[in-house]
Amino acid sequence: MRNALSRFLFLVFALCLFSSASTEAYEAAWIPGGYPSGLSERKGKPLYRLELPLIAGGEALVRLETGTVLPLGRIMAIPSSSKWPAYTASQWAKPGTVAATAVNAVHLLLSVEENQGRTISLLPVETFAPAAGVGNAVIIDNPAGKGLFGAWAPPVGSEVSVIGLDGASRPLSAERFPEAGESLVIDVVEKPGPYMIEIDNRQGGDVLAWIDGFGARKIARVIRPIGGVGRFGGSQYQSPSRLRANHTGVICISTSPRGEVGGFQILPLLHAHSPEMKSAWELTQWLIVEAVDGSPLVGEAPLFSDFLVPGPAEDEALWDLWSTYGRRSLVLCRLDGGDWRRLPLASGRDDVALKAVTHLRIYFPRTAEPGR
Repeated sequence: MRNALSRFLFLVFALCLFSSASTEAYEAAWIPGGYPSGLSERKGKPLYRLELPLIAGGEALVRLETGTVLPLGRIMAIPSSSKWPAYTASQWAKPGTVAATAVNAVHLLLSVEENQGRTISLLPVETFAPAAGVGNAVIIDNPAGKGLFGAWAPPVGSEVSVIGLDGASRPLSAERFPEAGESLVIDVVEKPGPYMIEIDNRQGGDVLAWIDGFGARKIARVIRPIGGVGRFGGSQYQSPSRLRANHTGVICISTSPRGEVGGFQILPLLHAHSPEMKSAWELTQWLIVEAVDGSPLVGEAPLFSDFLVPGPAEDEALWDLWSTYGRRSLVLCRLDGGDWRRLPLASGRDDVALKAVTHLRIYFPRTAEPGR
């Protein structure tokens, strides 16, 4: 009996020792590192096409795959030039694609010259985005946070083409600037990817991508956690706990009630080292992440390309119930390890508003139930 008890205790001790010594190996088996190879290259499902005639008074349209055509608003002004140099992160976008999507602007990349992007922008008539520049934008009679800047916002990486006066299509490019009377066309595709990103908000914390068929993949680690909120322009046009903007170097989340300014940002390490981002290392309004596979993360799926959009406002609808709510951006958190809930409401600058946040979840836009 004593020998049997001794063997049992030894077995328990050995199992505990093995479990302690192999925690990292266990995690590696269940949470492999890196975004799945080749997933970003898989062909996506076409969702809709945005058509913007470069004619003052022309009608911007959404053309669905079903053939349904919906109005977006009138074109109030067209660009006479492009902006160069544009904002720093534009250099990491692909020429001829959407470089940034937000409730208050969509930026399109024409070229990268001397490591600096050249852009034109799409802007709602009611506001102005400093990153756009005067005379470098298509101004649309479309409210911020809705339509082109809400339900029908195109994700970063969406291909942009120009339909010429002769009806021929060409990629958007600085080599041949779009002319009056031509049209900009943006094709929106739903690519296979995560349905959720989960972040352990502490230094060294895991950034996990939950993907159908792959489970949880550890794609990054936290270099600097979030702790506060700041005055990020455009958040006044988005509801709290929702995405305000995404570009090749930023995810911006609103924490303020609509009409007020407040939010925080997630940055890849490379962009955090940009000269204008010095404050990200000194203040608490930025969460900095680094890829586990050594990639720069900037301009890469799933965080900084291909997926995240502001999504439908509360009074907007897509083609069915699931697409409307599945494509509506949502960010949840845990405070001090508690239950999942919406982010605390916070406006203006508050360096400790999110100090209790231990975990974050970003739900990715989808038009169908996960697994279908």
